[in-house]
Amino acid sequence: MSSDVIIGYDGEPRCEWAGAEDTALSRYHDEVWGTRTHDESAMFEALTLGVFQAGLSWKVVFNKRDAFRQAFRGFHVAEVAAMTDVDVDHLVNDASIIRNRSKIEATISNARAMLSASPSLLVLAQSYEMPRKRAPRSYAELPTSTPQAEDFAKRLKAQGYHFVGPTSVYAFMQNVGVINDHLHGCFRAADYRTAHQGE
Repeated sequence: MSSDVIIGYDGEPRCEWAGAEDTALSRYHDEVWGTRTHDESAMFEALTLGVFQAGLSWKVVFNKRDAFRQAFRGFHVAEVAAMTDVDVDHLVNDASIIRNRSKIEATISNARAMLSASPSLLVLAQSYEMPRKRAPRSYAELPTSTPQAEDFAKRLKAQGYHFVGPTSVYAFMQNVGVINDHLHGCFRAADYRTAHQGE
C-alpha cells in the first residue's frame, strides 16, 4: 500500500488527502473524484471548480463548493449561460465565493460554449479516457498535466472555453473519472479489486 494512503474512520484505505474522518472531503473522494460521470451539470461543475482553482489551493475552492452551486444556479448549463452583466456584478460582491470577475465571466462564457460546442464536452471527454491497469504508487507519480490534457485543452480553447490550461484540464479529467488517479492501496484505486480478489 502506498505511504500516501491512510486508513479512514470506517477502516477503508483512502488517499491521504481525503483525511481519516467522515467529512465532505472524504465523501467527495469516495463518491466523486475518479468516478466516471456523464451528467452535464456535474461535468460543468468540475470544469468550473478547475477555473476557480487556478492559482489557489484545492481545499480553498472545495470549501466553497456549496456556495458556488448556489451562485451558479446548481450548475445548470442553460441557466448559467443566460446570466447577465448584472449577475456578474452581484457575484463579484458575493463574499461566499471567490470574487474574481475574470473567472466569473469565464464560467458564464464556458456555459455558453457548452451549449454550442461540437463535439460536446461529454464526447470530447470520452475520447480522452485513460484506463489504468496499475494505480500510481505515490503522489510523486501523479503528473500535473499530460500530453492528452494538453491536446484536450487546445480543443476546448478552440471551442471558446476560457481558463482551460493543461493543468486545470488534467484536474477536470481526474474529477470526472476520465482517469482514475486514486493511489495504490486506496479502495477506489484502479487495481484495488484485482489485488483483493478472494479475500
